Amino acid sequence: MNRYLFRRSLISIPTLIIISIVIFAILALAPGDPMSEFASNPSLTAEVRENIRKTFGLDQPLYIRYFKWAIAFISGDMGYSFRSRSPVFDLILERLPTTLWVVGFAYIFAVIIAFPLGIISALKRYSAIDSIVTTFSFIGISIPTFFTGLLFIIIFSVELNWFPSIYRSTLEVRDWGSFILQIKQSIMPICVLALFYAAKLVRFIRSSVTEELSQDYVRTAYAKGLNDFRVVKNHILRNALIPVVTLIALDVPSIFTGALITEQVFSVPGIGNLLIASITSNDTPVVMAITFIYAILIVVFNLIADLAYGILDPRVKY
Repeated sequence: MNRYLFRRSLISIPTLIIISIVIFAILALAPGDPMSEFASNPSLTAEVRENIRKTFGLDQPLYIRYFKWAIAFISGDMGYSFRSRSPVFDLILERLPTTLWVVGFAYIFAVIIAFPLGIISALKRYSAIDSIVTTFSFIGISIPTFFTGLLFIIIFSVELNWFPSIYRSTLEVRDWGSFILQIKQSIMPICVLALFYAAKLVRFIRSSVTEELSQDYVRTAYAKGLNDFRVVKNHILRNALIPVVTLIALDVPSIFTGALITEQVFSVPGIGNLLIASITSNDTPVVMAITFIYAILIVVFNLIADLAYGILDPRVKY
């Protein structure tokens, strides 16, 4: 396993380098000027604007700017935001707790919901329960989160007035009352994301368990007189988890980088909201940092998923 881990780590390095070059080139060559906000300011002369460009290194060739960014990123310096003049690392660190609170809890709830529903749906194939669960998963996957979010706002905020439609970023949890307000304003975005993630997971779990049910070892287990719970727990689950682990490994990085659409709908001040605002304002350092961090997380969690295969199935050799 150690040799496999070392080899995969070596492969990941050139992969990340290529990804960083592609992202940097796309952002650098994309239309729009990061300094465009200064163009409409009559108090800034052309000389001052040019000095600002030199300060941010925008007057240098593309390859020099890339190497400077790469060296700084490796040393922990993600640069400064063109928009707020703040360190990019501080901006991300400021938004991360909100993203982990909303998206993280949504994914935890999705896993809790999806596993029993997917397993029951597979065991009760073509029954009424299976039809209901399958319909739920199809609806959850088909309906985009922005539509579900707006629907939740109309029903639970406008009509019933149960929850606030806007996430208050200035709310500080200091006592029980403020904690209840924090829970109330988090319920709708968490539920929207949890339904979306759960619908996707249910389909995969049902398909994986259904595929294992036709195997000889499962029929042997039932022939021994074992009930459904023991067959699933002791025989099916570990084998069925292998494709599900891959899906989860691809989903987990989004917990750290935020939910772009849902955060916009509910005005959640998370990393996804920061990314959209940065793209709109051509804030290249922030966009570059968030997208590259996402790429790093994808590579890391894919490696974790590969290692988990050997734990779930001893037949997997490294």
